[in-house]
Amino acid sequence: MKRFISEKKRKVYLTLSIAFWVLIWWAMSAIVDEKLFLPSPLSVLKALIFLFPEKEFWSSIAFSSSRVVLSYTVSFIVAALLGVFGGLSEKFEILLSPLVKAMRSIPVASIVILVLLWVKSRNLSTVVSFLVVFPILYESVLSGVKNTDPLLLEAADNYRIKGYRRLRYIYLPSIFPYLESGTKSSLGLCWKSAVAAEVIGLPLHSMGSKLYEAKVYLDTPSLFAWTVVIVVMAAIFEKLAFLLFRIIKRRVMR
Repeated sequence: MKRFISEKKRKVYLTLSIAFWVLIWWAMSAIVDEKLFLPSPLSVLKALIFLFPEKEFWSSIAFSSSRVVLSYTVSFIVAALLGVFGGLSEKFEILLSPLVKAMRSIPVASIVILVLLWVKSRNLSTVVSFLVVFPILYESVLSGVKNTDPLLLEAADNYRIKGYRRLRYIYLPSIFPYLESGTKSSLGLCWKSAVAAEVIGLPLHSMGSKLYEAKVYLDTPSLFAWTVVIVVMAAIFEKLAFLLFRIIKRRVMR
């Protein structure tokens, strides 16, 4: 029988795990002994401390974060609406199927280059993140609607439960588990695709452009420092998104 770890112990183990991998990183940097190829954790920390007071540092974080939040919010809303329609109408699902499969199959680099032909670089990360995240969320909602318990639907027909009440009390309880799984899969991907788009499009005052500048000037500690910032921002974004998701879930299921 599987034994579950308490939340307190899980946090302790997570802290120890992070410390372990930082130690491995430090050991490898000591072996390589070349800051250009693998800077030590200390040199990356110094680069971070150097970046903190700069106004450009915070404006870049604000720029990229706002694009990610906007992109994910729009993706979530559009995917939820179309996923419900697709689940209720097989013809609508078939209509969207080629488009959704194409969006899932096209490499991110190809999407970035294509979208760059149509939109300004400042809006590139928003559009690219939407195109990458939308199929995941759409298929999650679609699966939730299509896997709704048929006995519940039959009972709803018998009691003439329709419209909003049918959606809230029958479909949403089925959708939420699938949507939660899709949210977990798509949150990190949203940040990855957004930053990848910024590295190629190079919009001013973005985190992606700062990564590119660090690479051009062979400033590896700053490159690592910006990478750490992106990982931290993605983790914060994930925590806040799941907190909001649970609040919405509790209110709807009340």
